[in-house]
Amino acid sequence: MKAMILAAGRGERMLPLTKNSPKPLLLVHGIPLIEHRIIALKRAGIWDIVINVHYLGEQIVAYLGDGQRLGVAIKYSKEPDLLETAGGIRNALPLLGTAPFLVVPADTMMDMDFSELKVLPRGSEAHLVMVDNPQHNPNGDYAIEADGKLSLVGTKLTYSSVALFSPRYFSALDAGPHLLRDLFQESIGKKQISGEYFNGSWVDIGTPKRLKEFNDYSRAGS
Repeated sequence: MKAMILAAGRGERMLPLTKNSPKPLLLVHGIPLIEHRIIALKRAGIWDIVINVHYLGEQIVAYLGDGQRLGVAIKYSKEPDLLETAGGIRNALPLLGTAPFLVVPADTMMDMDFSELKVLPRGSEAHLVMVDNPQHNPNGDYAIEADGKLSLVGTKLTYSSVALFSPRYFSALDAGPHLLRDLFQESIGKKQISGEYFNGSWVDIGTPKRLKEFNDYSRAGS
């Protein structure tokens, strides 16, 4: 299986830390966020990785190179203009192949075993990992119905930004920026998208405050 790491964003909520550094290279425990994610993918047996880059992307490419240093193979999907999440995935499809692939963010910390996400449920072209609602998203995003399909009504959970996708899910999009949430809204109505609940550790490292709190908490607990 191939995996795509989302790393193209400008990281505006992380300013001023991202003024001269892309968010995926900010340090947690002395290691860049994106390197933590690559280590987790490799541990799950996923070595073929695609990374989309835009804002200060040359720094990410210079740091990771072809991935050999970390024991993986990395290819880059470069975005001269920011394509948003769905547009970025669509742009990377030639590098991702014809089989279902995993998409993970570069800016969260979680202890999920990604090897558990290898098969799309029957009838689904997208399968999302959902987590408990954090303080910054108390109302959640989507609910999981009894049949595993996602719904806009019910007790909502938060999308972790980790998902398994069929390439078909993006193939109808034209080139350019597209938001994932627009695709999700459409496919929820068509019952083409499913989800599962993950109850392990998950932290969105989205602001300087959250980054400091996570590093401080980790040091205190070590």
